[in-house]
Amino acid sequence: MKFTAGGETISITCPDRDALLAEVRTRLGEGRGFTLATLNVDHLEKLRHDAGFRAAYGAHDLVVADGNPIVWLSQIAGRPVKLVPGSELVEPLARIAAETAVPVALIAGSDKAADAAAAHLSRIAPGLVVVMKAAPGFPFDPVGAEAQGLVDGLRSSGARLCLLGVGAPRQERFAVFAARQLPQVGFASVGAGLDFLAGLQRRAPAAVRGAKMEWLWRALSSPRRLGPRYIKGATILPGHLRDALRLRGRD
Repeated sequence: MKFTAGGETISITCPDRDALLAEVRTRLGEGRGFTLATLNVDHLEKLRHDAGFRAAYGAHDLVVADGNPIVWLSQIAGRPVKLVPGSELVEPLARIAAETAVPVALIAGSDKAADAAAAHLSRIAPGLVVVMKAAPGFPFDPVGAEAQGLVDGLRSSGARLCLLGVGAPRQERFAVFAARQLPQVGFASVGAGLDFLAGLQRRAPAAVRGAKMEWLWRALSSPRRLGPRYIKGATILPGHLRDALRLRGRD
């Protein structure tokens, strides 16, 4: 499935969770890195006007659908993909790392998130080795001096998998910046996934997620921060719906 944003094409490269995790396991086992992005409507809206974000997304080799609207649009286009929330990838990625003896780094929004997430992952993935924890300052320049310091730290630590929870577009831009220097490391942008594990943010209850209403739950839980984001996202959906219908007509 492909989406157009700012004149560039963004492609979903992994259709479902099983395909993604199989690819990650293969690459980690072979000593090859990757960059993983989780596409949602907020990303599509940001991609329209952020050239650096578009360039970073275009350089990612693994992209999944993180958001029901992305899944629905793919179904309308006749090119269906399944929902793969980034926040639900943290634990399975940690388990794969533990099983394949791959050292892990956590780069989170705060030291508290990094420490608590590391403790949680060590409990649920026996044998996991977390060799680096970091929380860049705010605002974080994903391609500046602080970013280079993180790259140097990753190199020294021996990390082979780096979970990034510093928010879009910073995490995706940093992933590409770092991957060019550390091609043996896998970089997975997991958004609020580390905060969820640390208990610093609360995810919508399972019933709400099952009803495909997590977006509304999140907007109501943090209206000032997330309300405008969802409103902006809603404004671009009609255009993407037209694109999906055109794609369907080409079958």
